[in-house]
Amino acid sequence: MSRLSIRHVGKTFPGLRRHAAPTEALRPVNLDIADNDFITVLGPSGCGKSTLLRLVAGLEEPSTGEILLDDAPISGPGADRGVVFQSYTLFPWLTVRQNICFGLREKGMAMAEQRDVADRFIARMGLGGFEDHYPKQLSGGMQQRVAIARALANDPKILLLDEPFGALDNQTRLLMQELLLGIWEAARTTVLFVTHDIDEAIFMANRVVVFSGRPGRIKCEVATDLPHPRHYTIKTSPEFMALKARLTEEIRVEALAAQR
Repeated sequence: MSRLSIRHVGKTFPGLRRHAAPTEALRPVNLDIADNDFITVLGPSGCGKSTLLRLVAGLEEPSTGEILLDDAPISGPGADRGVVFQSYTLFPWLTVRQNICFGLREKGMAMAEQRDVADRFIARMGLGGFEDHYPKQLSGGMQQRVAIARALANDPKILLLDEPFGALDNQTRLLMQELLLGIWEAARTTVLFVTHDIDEAIFMANRVVVFSGRPGRIKCEVATDLPHPRHYTIKTSPEFMALKARLTEEIRVEALAAQR
């Protein structure tokens, strides 16, 4: 049984000005994501991959089709989905621990239990010693660690990430990939991860979903049959390089087509 089922889902945005033509961002797509899957969505800029994630998050309504999470239709945002964006979306007036506890407090969890959960994720994300710091006192990478911890602390059925490491420097980005993948390998939370980085898509996922250019549609799905736990050195293996060559060609074709 699929944890997430996307059935004939399409999205068309109305024109921004009067009489302007509507924009078809996403042509109807079908995608099933099983429990414990880590799926990356890869495609050229403007292909609708972030639109798909926002639809799953309940931040947009589909123009066609339906999205089911554990057989229940998604009709808006909910605590059963944890969302992390590229921009740092922490509450600046709250400390690290308070940010992580936000969803737990909204659920009505007892203060002592909130603190226990928050401290567990602070340790897991390597944030020890920064519990009482405010976001402005943290680096970009640390802010994203807090955002991921906040999403996971709420125990969502699925974690949705929209290019969460896109604003980070390259070295921090690589370390964050390893950190998140290690957490997934331990907890096996179902993940839908949007990226435009081919290496990231392969390294993180057990299946890469490739989108065409706009209007976005699923062009192909590629299994990444690489062993776990994954070490960063796998990125130079023949198996990894073969996957990279294939996906590079898939994306290049779409990028060239979009320029015509």
